[in-house]
Amino acid sequence: MTERAVRYLEIVAALREQIASGAVRPGDRMPSEHQLARRYGVSRPTAGRALRELETAGLVQRRVGSGTFARDAATGQRGRSFGLLAQGLGATEVLDPICTEITRRCQSEGSTVLWGDDSPPLEGVAELDRLCRYYLEQGVDGVFFAPLESEPDRERHNLRVVEALRSAGVQVVLLDRDVRDFPARSELDLVGIDNFLAGLHLGEHLLALGHQRLLLLARPNHPSTTDLRAAGCAAAARRHGLTPPSTILVSADPADDAAIGALLAGDRPDAIICANDFTAALLLQTLARLEVRVPADVAVAGFDDVRYSTLLPVRLTTMRQPCRAIARAAVRVMNERLDDPTTEPCATLLRAELVVRRSCGSPGEGVAVRGEQPA
Repeated sequence: MTERAVRYLEIVAALREQIASGAVRPGDRMPSEHQLARRYGVSRPTAGRALRELETAGLVQRRVGSGTFARDAATGQRGRSFGLLAQGLGATEVLDPICTEITRRCQSEGSTVLWGDDSPPLEGVAELDRLCRYYLEQGVDGVFFAPLESEPDRERHNLRVVEALRSAGVQVVLLDRDVRDFPARSELDLVGIDNFLAGLHLGEHLLALGHQRLLLLARPNHPSTTDLRAAGCAAAARRHGLTPPSTILVSADPADDAAIGALLAGDRPDAIICANDFTAALLLQTLARLEVRVPADVAVAGFDDVRYSTLLPVRLTTMRQPCRAIARAAVRVMNERLDDPTTEPCATLLRAELVVRRSCGSPGEGVAVRGEQPA
């Protein structure tokens, strides 16, 4: 065993003893990496490794910007349990990697994560209610909740589930979107991307290419995230001295030839931003049937950067969601909420990344939807 490994184990053993003996009580601030490095004559990475070892064992909690704090040894060894509450979990391109990373992160800290039970999934609200009851029966400490987004009267159902969980002492961290419809905001922790900023950046990219008539297309009953993205697109237009149309956000079925044909009639938009990549995929198929060329006749863009965004007839420009970073932030927020339920709720909004591909093109450039030509 190297000297570095020996020193690292000495630090871990010493800190464990201090916590177990009560010399360091739950809630006490632990020495910083810098302090440990000086005390034990090691490098900061070695000191940081020791603190991460204690965090994985559940003996300390590291709070960004605040420091590292001791936790109750018995609680740390027991770990925590969480439930994942999301419609269509196991069949969604964005939420699945987020929830997978949440599970991995929690397990590394000694906690467990439930993805539901073994019962056949139900539809919509019924599945939401069933999973809520199951998690309450299991006595979970917290629930990561991606609210319903396409159900009629979704706000009422989402709020009802949150109330049932919180009344039982279960903490809730929202994933991706709020339980309240735009522009309202609930008093719950939320972790996702900054949707307004994402819409602004995508809108500015299209405007910089010369497109001037932007439209954001969403399927009916779209969530509040779509409203925020549309607001960002409108802000981008105003930045460029344009007056965005009052109907910059349009709800329609992207697979409906008649609806899309009507949308393109008259003052045709020269760029359609879709609320997500799935909507964009359906729209590209419809435009192909209508013999509308992308991007020569109209540019198309989306949100999420799901796997098939590069497999479409025209590779899709989109805003990539930082799924792993969202998951890590959600776990951190949940642990902080459980450690101190009295803290003010926060919205942790991460930055989405613009991924530029062929579907936006530039004025005068044309690629047939039926088959993308080489660049």
